[in-house]
Amino acid sequence: MEARLKTAIWVKALIRRCDLAAIAVAVTARGDGDAGAVLLKLIARDGTGTVLAQTRRLDGTLGWMRATGPDPVAEADADSYVARQRGRDPDLWVVEIESVTPDAVLDDPIIA
Repeated sequence: MEARLKTAIWVKALIRRCDLAAIAVAVTARGDGDAGAVLLKLIARDGTGTVLAQTRRLDGTLGWMRATGPDPVAEADADSYVARQRGRDPDLWVVEIESVTPDAVLDDPIIA
């Protein structure tokens, strides 16, 4: 079994990367520090957003999927999705990033 980085450490590293790239970031929900899953809420200046959900690919490596669909949605719809997921999984982390391009801060691919 592969050793995995604790979620709290991964989130701190993400925040640092955003800070270095001058991208606004905030943790809006803290989950389990050891193994909580992560949702990234990407917010654009026009009030739309996309939620990326952390997932594992078939080979076990980390990837992201567009949980709210391929196109940006209204921020209220993104918030509604996040609230539903937090209701199902209280150990879920939610990180909001004011950027529509996650490439600046994510190394892992967006699968779908």
